[in-house]
Amino acid sequence: MSSSTSKTVHQHLLAASEQDKISRFLFDKANIRGEIVRLNKVWNTMQANHQYPPLISQYLGEAVAASVLLSATLKFEGSMTIQATGDGALTLMVVECRNDFGVRAVAKYQQPLPDNMDIKALLGDGNLVITIEQAKTKERYQGIVPLEGDSIAEFLQAYLIRSEQLETRIFLASDHHSVGGLLLQQLPGQSDDEDNWDRITHLGNTIKTQELLELDTQEILHRLYHEEDIRLFDAQDIYFQCSCSQEKVSNMLRSIGQQEASDIIKEQGNISVDCEFCGKKYRFDEIDIASIYSEHSQLSDPAVKH
Repeated sequence: MSSSTSKTVHQHLLAASEQDKISRFLFDKANIRGEIVRLNKVWNTMQANHQYPPLISQYLGEAVAASVLLSATLKFEGSMTIQATGDGALTLMVVECRNDFGVRAVAKYQQPLPDNMDIKALLGDGNLVITIEQAKTKERYQGIVPLEGDSIAEFLQAYLIRSEQLETRIFLASDHHSVGGLLLQQLPGQSDDEDNWDRITHLGNTIKTQELLELDTQEILHRLYHEEDIRLFDAQDIYFQCSCSQEKVSNMLRSIGQQEASDIIKEQGNISVDCEFCGKKYRFDEIDIASIYSEHSQLSDPAVKH
């Protein structure tokens, strides 16, 4: 069997067994946990409405993998959003992942793009903002992440050490077809062997980009940690989910004011709003706009009883 045929067969088997999954594991004799993520179909769905250049696709894919890995720590119904902004060629990158691993992402950039540039240079003067929101209480926590390091993984590692005081190592990989990631984190409490963290992270540092993209979870763990006692938990599905809706777009239109909305209708015939994440199109005509503002005035009128 030729090497190209072997690779194709391997990718097919991987697609049938492990694509779009996140797997958690624990080192039984060390106070360390880990996660491995792989996205294939979900990643392709995210890119379906965009023609991202390879450089933008690579960094957005890494951010998607990181978002899923970090969202695995959410202990409540809600979401985590990683947003990068800057004055460089990459002006905006947003990834949102729910606690049940529904994820969406989008990036904005300026042409021309350099052929090869690290994420820090691509963003320019900017930062990452991590937002955690609880669905039931609407409570939000937001942290600003300075661009310390030369990669998304390094930015987030520095953030986790500061915000949670937990040593963390993140390894990310992305190409046009697949996204992969590995997270290692030292848990609170003392370990019987203080060298555990150094040994396990040293082995983790040997993981290669192609291994994260092509090997399944069992193969990665055997490749890195065949001499360790590891407890691997059942994998969980990752899926594409966009939270856009007619109601949210209507609320956005209310914010621009009825007069401005009416002026746009007169000039263009309708108001067209396309979701940047999923590409869904929302169209509003004069009757729709009148209904939106009529509903809003009734809701805000204290004389109207509900």
